[in-house]
Amino acid sequence: MITNSEFKLPEGVTLIGEVTENVSKILTTDSLTFIVDLQRKFNSKRLELLQKRVERQKDFDNGILPDFLAETENIRKDKNWFASEIPDELQDRRVEITGPVERKMMINALNSGASVFMADFEDSNSPTWENCINGQINLIDTINKTISFKNPDGKEYKLNEKIATLFVRARGWHLNEKNLLVDGNEFSASIFDFGLYFFHNIKALLEKNSAPFLYLPKIEGHKEARLWNDIFNYAQDKLNVKRGTIKVTVLIETILAAFETEEIIYELKEHMAGLNAGRWDYIFSIIKKFRNREDFLLPDRSQITMTAPFMRAYSEHLVKTCHQRKVHAMGGMSAFIPNRKDLAVTESSLKKVREDKEREANDGFDGTWVAHPDLVSVAKEIFDKHLGTKPNQKDKLREDVNITAKDLITLNIAGGKITENGIRNNITVAIRYIGAWLTGTGAVAIFNLMEDAATAEISRSQLWQWLHSGKTILEDGSLFNLDLYKKLFDEEVEKIKIEFGEDLFVNGKYLEASELLNNIVINDSFIEFLTIPAYKNI
Repeated sequence: MITNSEFKLPEGVTLIGEVTENVSKILTTDSLTFIVDLQRKFNSKRLELLQKRVERQKDFDNGILPDFLAETENIRKDKNWFASEIPDELQDRRVEITGPVERKMMINALNSGASVFMADFEDSNSPTWENCINGQINLIDTINKTISFKNPDGKEYKLNEKIATLFVRARGWHLNEKNLLVDGNEFSASIFDFGLYFFHNIKALLEKNSAPFLYLPKIEGHKEARLWNDIFNYAQDKLNVKRGTIKVTVLIETILAAFETEEIIYELKEHMAGLNAGRWDYIFSIIKKFRNREDFLLPDRSQITMTAPFMRAYSEHLVKTCHQRKVHAMGGMSAFIPNRKDLAVTESSLKKVREDKEREANDGFDGTWVAHPDLVSVAKEIFDKHLGTKPNQKDKLREDVNITAKDLITLNIAGGKITENGIRNNITVAIRYIGAWLTGTGAVAIFNLMEDAATAEISRSQLWQWLHSGKTILEDGSLFNLDLYKKLFDEEVEKIKIEFGEDLFVNGKYLEASELLNNIVINDSFIEFLTIPAYKNI
């Protein structure tokens, strides 16, 4: 094995992560030169934009609410600009399945019958060094159609003749890759994930008459989209690839991005394929941005559905924006998953998924997300019924929709309540998810829901907001204070310990997860992303 000291690195670059055979395949001299160039050219702008997020948060804390931008009104009013033409390969995206860049799960997703598979380095991936490097190997093997996997029991997994179209989601702007340093600073995880994927696969993709298709997460405004566009243009120029070859779908999963949907499309219009309604991070974003406002307390997580008025406004606004600019509007993830051992649970989950996908199809979405292969046929049946032989319904312009700023931030939910059960559920889900994440698993089935970093963020941010408001009254009339929180927290931790046993509780990282969650919740300062302190422990 090559040691770190023997590994050839560009000047000013330090490798912290272990050098394995796969690392030596991915971090070649040429690929490192390429991504280090991107890092040095664009990282300062990334850091500047992240600081702008901090400064804008101060406005929200002082009572200022977001609105559509006056300085970009001309972009919104001009109805004569459109995104560039979308390739035929991306015209029909009626069902997309998502999942981490884990080898066996990727093969199952690619074979699932979905139109698209999004290989995820972000919310459903625990970003261990091994996961991130092996994920790049798995992408190369997918594009070359050589990816396979054999279970310890001998069962083999290989690609079918027909597979889903591959999208890749890099990590968000806020995340670093700690295992690679440039000039003493941690690498941008976004640039690391994108740069390596693009460098290693662009030639093979073009030879197959395809292209790199990406999902972009956690964007908070059009200037952050502009940075991605600048990186795409620079990367394409460096490798002599025609500008606009890369095609992207942007997740509208922050409340601030919802106010800049048209501007985001405009900034990326040469590379734009669509927007996606990333509902779980969107809910987290609302809680996070308005965390210090007593009038923005949301009820139990289970009560925040897509039928809530502010969520309806968000999704309908997204469809209208996309179709007016001739790009796809993609529906979000229903977290309900089937349980093959429990027929009643499966029937209930399928009913809820059908209702969710019917609503999206009726609203004009061109496709939707699922998290489990068993749900592909359910979603496909619904979108087949609505689309027929058409690849999409971008002709559904939704001119009946006229969303105001007030519509997006009026958070009333009829009958919504904060309950002791809701608090307990947030505690146990967050601990169980963080425990799995710390051991390298980023997508976890908990209580028949598919949990990832986004849903765990909702749980822990609600706990923080409810506790620190000092005025959270539960359904039974009691005040949610520190004493009640500690009591419920200790009881839920004890339940997990009994369920898993002492050894697994400790060695399975649930003890560490409970301590991490508790520190985040009782901290006077709100931690922007729980994965940032958690990342130090993997």
